[in-house]
Amino acid sequence: MAEPRVSIQLTVAELLTTEAFYGGILELPVRRALTAPGAPEHLVMEQDGWELIFVEEAAVIRTHPVLEERLTTFPKGVGMTIHLRVEEIEDIYDTLVDEGLEILYPLEEKPYGMKELWCFDPDGYLVVLEETSR
Repeated sequence: MAEPRVSIQLTVAELLTTEAFYGGILELPVRRALTAPGAPEHLVMEQDGWELIFVEEAAVIRTHPVLEERLTTFPKGVGMTIHLRVEEIEDIYDTLVDEGLEILYPLEEKPYGMKELWCFDPDGYLVVLEETSR
């Protein structure tokens, strides 16, 4: 597999919770990465030349202590929106509601041929889920 051309790293509170949201609820291809000795454990989601990497905040602070004040002062996800294409968006919406996750805009059919909903992941990152209308 070719090296991704774009990598974005997000700091999260707990990998298990992140894995449950992205891999479980959204059914996206999230996997635990093989790490070198001493490197922090992390999750990776790769597709079409990009990758999203999730690393626990505590591990980032251990490696980069200069970031601690910023990571603990500012809420995660401010000014960032992650757009993801999914399948079975109605089922995902029902699960998000059942799990009590915060929905910003509920599921809606858009005039441009997409079903769309806006929610926050467990760490407060804004996620827009989209599915092509059939």
